[in-house]
Amino acid sequence: MADRPASTPSGIPVDVTYRPDPAPVDYANDLGDPGAFPFTRGVQPTMYRGRLWTMRQYAGFGTAAETNRRFRMLLDAGQTGLSVAFDLPTQMGLDSDSPRAFGEVGRVGVAIDSVDDMHVLLEGIPLDTVSTSMTINATATTLLAMYIVVAEERGISRDRLSGTVQNDILKEYIARGTYIYPPEPSLALIADLFRFCAAEVPNWNPISISGYHIREAGATAVQELAFTFANAIEYVKRAIDAGLAIDTFAPRLSFFFAAHNDLFEEVAKFRAARRLYARLMRDRFGDASARLRFHTQTGGVTLQAQQPLNNVVRVAIQALSAVLGGTQSLHTNGYDEALGLPTAEAATLALRTQQIIANESGAALTADPLGGSYYVEHLTNSLERCAMELIEKVDALGGAAAAIGASFFQEEIARSAYEFQMRVERGETVIVGVNKYADDAPPPDIPTPDYSELERDQRMRVAAVRAKRDGSNVDATLSALRAAAELYVRPGVERRPIVELIIDAVRARATVGEIADALRATWGEYRPA
Repeated sequence: MADRPASTPSGIPVDVTYRPDPAPVDYANDLGDPGAFPFTRGVQPTMYRGRLWTMRQYAGFGTAAETNRRFRMLLDAGQTGLSVAFDLPTQMGLDSDSPRAFGEVGRVGVAIDSVDDMHVLLEGIPLDTVSTSMTINATATTLLAMYIVVAEERGISRDRLSGTVQNDILKEYIARGTYIYPPEPSLALIADLFRFCAAEVPNWNPISISGYHIREAGATAVQELAFTFANAIEYVKRAIDAGLAIDTFAPRLSFFFAAHNDLFEEVAKFRAARRLYARLMRDRFGDASARLRFHTQTGGVTLQAQQPLNNVVRVAIQALSAVLGGTQSLHTNGYDEALGLPTAEAATLALRTQQIIANESGAALTADPLGGSYYVEHLTNSLERCAMELIEKVDALGGAAAAIGASFFQEEIARSAYEFQMRVERGETVIVGVNKYADDAPPPDIPTPDYSELERDQRMRVAAVRAKRDGSNVDATLSALRAAAELYVRPGVERRPIVELIIDAVRARATVGEIADALRATWGEYRPA
């Protein structure tokens, strides 16, 4: 019987067996020891022998108080970092009492309208010792401003804060859709946050350049690498054009990747990512010390509602690939997330999955344990080569912002998503419990919160904040913000720093929606062609 044809999910052909490459390997140039350029084998010399990855479970549930309870439960269970999910109104710069927010308050994350909500969210959390990641983009500067003001009002200085705001607006235009403003002022705002963090919050990552959401939209591993780094190149260029020296912000650039089910392709992807990033930064910007630091999340799109306990196995494989690939931070999904927000039981099991890998699997004992595998090295080289070919296509279009305007990313991802779905429907790609080994068992019931009551309560909280604040102070801070924002859309005019003005507005108890409206009034809203 003839061997069946095989390839990775990215379409890289897979041979039955692999042998040493006839071309000699240049160890120093292509691999290097862990901690040494090009960082293929890891960004730290001892990797997890020195320190385990941060176990950062993602959570956001309706109200700030409820989310705070989940955070404290996870910290008590051994989680080592927080990761905040915000609801759609917060992501879109809408207050909970906005007519446009109706029906969405608290549904896919926590509702944060003012710094008072942020105080509740972080109650009892030691901000000077716990690292916090916030998955927020268009309103990232406002949410970081709220975090800073909470710390300030607790007497914690900015230089003791550590964490990340995602702040990756380009992938919103490409794959996710929670943008507000057009690209040009959005990119200028991001560059200003780079400046502010370098000067004021030196341990904070001002951006997490995300391939995860690109992958969730249907991209292959190759496209995930290429489009993430094309976006990174755009951000670096914009920051340099804004007058920032690369060594003031490049060390704090962070990244966010997905981990999917093909164990070896995913391990190779992470290795290729480090090498590709190091070479791009050296060759294009003269930054030869560029270490790719990244967070990984197991693939939400791979979770299935059918036979949901199978997702436990999927998540374990994906988490193992991230660890074998050398991630610095990891979130593991709950097995029931295809059905609703994860239950406490599922979230705890997801955390235990990381802890078992860390303490029982042996995967953390040595750096780059799969390095030198003929197969893994072949995949690493293939992924880097294919990703670089795609980056060069983006370059030819004028860079990431221009490629977005030309719908290049969007069309490439849509094509990959369609081709994947066709393979599933033909049975060529097997999903256990879905198109093979299926059964008629009904999915388990997942309790649903009373969102109508939650929304009423959150609207009352916004009203209470507005009633007790100094309205004239709020108006003054928002007026100053609008005046500065106007300079960002006037060519040839020197721009004023804007982040500090957002902090002033937050301190005065201006809301997320009011701050976003002040910028909308000048910058407008983005509408894709």
